[in-house]
Amino acid sequence: MRIGIVGLGLIGGSLGLDLRSLGHEIFGVSRQPKTCEIALQRGVVDQASVDLLLLAKTEVIFVCTPLGAIQSTVEQLVPYLQPEVVLTDVGSVKAAIAQKILPFWGNFVPGHPMAGTAETGIEAAQSRLFAGKPYVLTPTDKTPPASVQVVADLVKSLSATLYQCSPAAHDRAVSLISHLPVMVSASLIATCLQEPDPETLLLAQQLASSGFRDTSRVGGGNPELGRMMAEYNQAEVLRSLHGYRQTLDRLIDSIETQNWSAIEQTLRQNQQARPQFLNPM
Repeated sequence: MRIGIVGLGLIGGSLGLDLRSLGHEIFGVSRQPKTCEIALQRGVVDQASVDLLLLAKTEVIFVCTPLGAIQSTVEQLVPYLQPEVVLTDVGSVKAAIAQKILPFWGNFVPGHPMAGTAETGIEAAQSRLFAGKPYVLTPTDKTPPASVQVVADLVKSLSATLYQCSPAAHDRAVSLISHLPVMVSASLIATCLQEPDPETLLLAQQLASSGFRDTSRVGGGNPELGRMMAEYNQAEVLRSLHGYRQTLDRLIDSIETQNWSAIEQTLRQNQQARPQFLNPM
């Protein structure tokens, strides 16, 4: 199969490595000529270019650009595409993207691979990044079933765990386990930076260890990605943040009233519930 990838970063590059290893012919497009060179050198793609015209003869195209660039990318792609070409994306928000893309291309299967690393760029691309990880497809009632099947088969070939739901259901769930953690983690770092005593702040930075590293990791990631999560999934991110604020208010009340048993009970419930949110690798 001739597969196009627009955006040769961590996700796009990793898709190229895996799909090419499975025998597909991969055509990659990047804004940066240097990225194209690296993609060719690393065997991520068979052909690479800064020109979308390269994708004119592909059968499936993965749009792996940032959320804010997906619509403009599709608009630029459309003049080069045959009607049967299947488009899919890898954005972390699905309802807003589906609403924007469907008027331009009905043969669109919204997708979201739940995989990644702390590194970015073509240099970070790796084989089997998606193996054993959730990969969600969120077709609408207008999405051709045959197109969904094409993308689903490709996802399964990556050894990813395929899920399918509506765009709205995806965005609500992901706001809880992906977007909310980014906002909370960022707020944790911001709270530390508000410490008025320079000596205390310096000591905190020196003493920070694995606990702080783990809880602050996603908040210290790509600022553009975090902003796009809030912008494109605004309603659900706000809903999750309001719920989190209510939980914090209850915790504050328990500490102020010295209700230590309530705190322990909450922590015990969390200890029991946490494994349900951890996918076995």
